[in-house]
Amino acid sequence: MANAQTSQEINYDSDRTLKNEQRYPGALILSKVDNQVYFDHDGIEVWCDNAVFYKEANFFKAYGNIRMQQGDSVSMTSNYAEYNGDTEFAFASGKVKMKRPQTTLETDSLFFDRIKQQAYYRSGGKVTDTASVLTSTIGRYFMEEDKYSFVDSVVVTNPEYKINSEQLDFYSNSGHAYLYGPSTIESETSTVYCERGFYDTRADNGYFVKNSQINYDNRILKGDSLYFNRKNSFASATNNIRVIDTINNSRVSGHYAEVYRDKDSVFITKKALAASLQERDTLFIHSDTIMITGKPENRVIRGFYDARIFKEDQTGENTMSGRSDSIYSDQQSGLTKLINLTSRGNGKPVLWSGENQMTGDSIHLQSNPKTEQLDSLLVFDNAFLIQKDSIEGYNQLKGKILTGYFKDNQLHEVVIDKNTETLNYMRNSENELIGINKTLASSIKILFENQQIQDIYYYNQVDGNLTPEADFPPNARQLQGFNWRGEDRILSKEGLFKGQPEPELTKIKGIPLPDEPDEFFDEREEDDLLLDKNSRLNPEVLKNRKMDTLKFKTKELPDSLKVETPKKVDSLRTEQDIIKEN
Repeated sequence: MANAQTSQEINYDSDRTLKNEQRYPGALILSKVDNQVYFDHDGIEVWCDNAVFYKEANFFKAYGNIRMQQGDSVSMTSNYAEYNGDTEFAFASGKVKMKRPQTTLETDSLFFDRIKQQAYYRSGGKVTDTASVLTSTIGRYFMEEDKYSFVDSVVVTNPEYKINSEQLDFYSNSGHAYLYGPSTIESETSTVYCERGFYDTRADNGYFVKNSQINYDNRILKGDSLYFNRKNSFASATNNIRVIDTINNSRVSGHYAEVYRDKDSVFITKKALAASLQERDTLFIHSDTIMITGKPENRVIRGFYDARIFKEDQTGENTMSGRSDSIYSDQQSGLTKLINLTSRGNGKPVLWSGENQMTGDSIHLQSNPKTEQLDSLLVFDNAFLIQKDSIEGYNQLKGKILTGYFKDNQLHEVVIDKNTETLNYMRNSENELIGINKTLASSIKILFENQQIQDIYYYNQVDGNLTPEADFPPNARQLQGFNWRGEDRILSKEGLFKGQPEPELTKIKGIPLPDEPDEFFDEREEDDLLLDKNSRLNPEVLKNRKMDTLKFKTKELPDSLKVETPKKVDSLRTEQDIIKEN
């Protein structure tokens, strides 16, 4: 940072130097003939066509084709400028353009504090970066950090996207932008919203940590922390995630997700839950990992590892739930598959419709895509249906293949084919047990009423008899392959997570609010002027205040202070004559 402990005199060089004590007391009038007027002071150089130099005050005002240079890194051009060598403070107006290696700042008026090494505007400005154009009402440039701080109506325009923000800090060396307050990043394919975020304007990626969401054409991604890569059409989210499918009226939640827009795919884990919101009920799918793929009109949901489903209608009476190693659900066709990919006994698919438990090597559920109601089910290989008796024991039916039909989302009819066996507790009209029936047949049909077995029809019966309970050995009351899994039955949406520990959430690396910088203008005593009593700016202008404009309505008069010969000195007009301020 520059240091103004010891004031240095401003050096100057001019082709023509005049005095006019009457009009400019104590000032030198400097003019270009062949070479521009030149000033040099403590590392800053200034060129202009004309100037009024108050040597004793160490202050000058410059006019016409002004160029300022500080070292090799900062250059500025304008139509008008002022500079105080004691305070090392400059002001420029009229087509101001400040250039840095990576950026160009344009505004109608700019304050430049060399001691603080800060530039400031409050009347609107534009910064052109290698990748984007940034505009705002108020802007401040910190040279040591190579940082711009934009406030009020901040807009970043890039060929691929547009950012609108309440406040934005921009590092010109890296192209990194930090967004504060309600902000959006809009493009043809997506809109990002956040209230605190980071964006790399050159690499085209970023992350967002407060009230953030990414809107694609047909999906909305929300989470505590979002990462977004535009070039790869990729987004990920961490903690308390929701992915909303706006076309299919479904959503997925969890604590880690990845979205590949171009591939139309979503991957989600850590308490992953997919919910298909239907008119009459909702189908929930939970598993360790859920993947959703396919175009909006043909979405497919896949759940892997300890997959579970739960479906409940609006009445809350007709429930269906199931578990399997994996689940496949095609939203277009209405087909849901419960699949076993392991050899674990409890990894085999199981489905409950009301009080009826069905198991097999795989289970297919078919819904009507139009009515959204359950239509039918198929249990392939080792089909087994168990219903707990109203008092004791279990009614059991088994065979190779089971076909079920639904009516109003309730299991209405079941057909079991090939090598069927049944074991049923037979009761009279007063619900008294009259015996246990064990039967073999080639196929059977079961009719249900209110989820209870009402009638059983046997086809090509091979063997069967009704045995009094006392004569039926207890160790023979279970058919081979019997596996009652009532403790696994899911009775509510919350039950989908029963027995599972809460996932350990990733600690989010937040984006802290920016440090509140000191005010640009320090308070000064009345007689301690930042510029000079001859400045075009009164002391009230050089104070911290809201937006204003200091654009002077000055005609282009590059030779306004020139004289052709010494005889014409008296023809010089006063500064007030040639420059009309607002």
